[in-house]
Amino acid sequence: MKFIDEYRDMGLAKKLVARIGRLSTKPARLMEFCGGHTVAIMRGGLRQLLPPTVEMLSGPGCPVCVTANTNIDWAIALARLPNAIITTFGDMIKVPGSYSSLQQARSEGADVRIVYSTQDALQIARENPNKSAIFIGVGFETTAPTIAASILQAKADKISNFHILCLLKLCPPIMKALLDLGELKIDGIVCPGHVSTIIGSRPYEFIPRDYGIACVVSGFEPLDILMAVEMLVQQIEEERPQVEIAYRRGVKPEGNTRALELMESVFQVDSADWRGIGIVPASGLVFKAEYGHFDAAQVFPVTLEPIKEAKGCICGSILRGVQTPGDCKLFRKFCSPDHPVGPCMVSSEGACAAYYSYGDEMDNG
Repeated sequence: MKFIDEYRDMGLAKKLVARIGRLSTKPARLMEFCGGHTVAIMRGGLRQLLPPTVEMLSGPGCPVCVTANTNIDWAIALARLPNAIITTFGDMIKVPGSYSSLQQARSEGADVRIVYSTQDALQIARENPNKSAIFIGVGFETTAPTIAASILQAKADKISNFHILCLLKLCPPIMKALLDLGELKIDGIVCPGHVSTIIGSRPYEFIPRDYGIACVVSGFEPLDILMAVEMLVQQIEEERPQVEIAYRRGVKPEGNTRALELMESVFQVDSADWRGIGIVPASGLVFKAEYGHFDAAQVFPVTLEPIKEAKGCICGSILRGVQTPGDCKLFRKFCSPDHPVGPCMVSSEGACAAYYSYGDEMDNG
């Protein structure tokens, strides 16, 4: 398959690994921010191929995983409203909140439906004019333009029963928040590919400038990631941290201007609640005032019970990159994809799910 098979060539992968080995004389502690990268790295066995000087850590780039229990409970409360239809992407339905999940709410009679796009959610609103169709808007900058487009379409078509629980989050601000916490000792970041197709590479320039940390935007195929690692190692060896792109077929420095315009037309920046981190200023998106009637949080106020965290779950620490799934006493023993305790085991981009499916014995505790 053109532009896929070329990036899975084992011969080229071996050459890249050999080049990384020759380059790498200093310890290089790298964080792959994106959950999609964690899955690709684990599935491809890339950590085992890299020289011992290169260490890979998983980061918080899984939008389902970083959604706080407060927000999960909020979505479940909305599902229990009369005449509500909840629409959501598949991963969200099994994520446990403080007391329940959307899947459990559905088993108890709530109308919860899995959709594959916001346009599917909008169509459900069209087909059910006497009900409130609420989409659980979880995602990063990749998802925000599609949600914005659905809102503009709903406005144009005068669809008044379509609403969004807006839980959108922004990646560069959480990168800064993590670095400011001081827990991480890293030399380089594999920056997210899909997010960067929207925002470009320029928003990461503060990282090498202010923190002296190398940054390379990567795609998701094995050779993409190995090329990014090679570029990061080269920067570290030469002590010249900067932002580079190893995914030029998908990412431009300025990003996708049309997608950014869509986001800016509907949303404004505000604080957001991140699992394991808390409230981070300027790290989320909320509706502009003129689109407030689409905001499920404003239209359907709900009362939540006190928030509870799952006992023994270290998902928050895993998302901050300070622990791995193998450090969790629940991992594989009490927490699995069939019976997840925390969201990192639920999401297809979650670190725990990736380690569970593809990790070696050391990774699996």
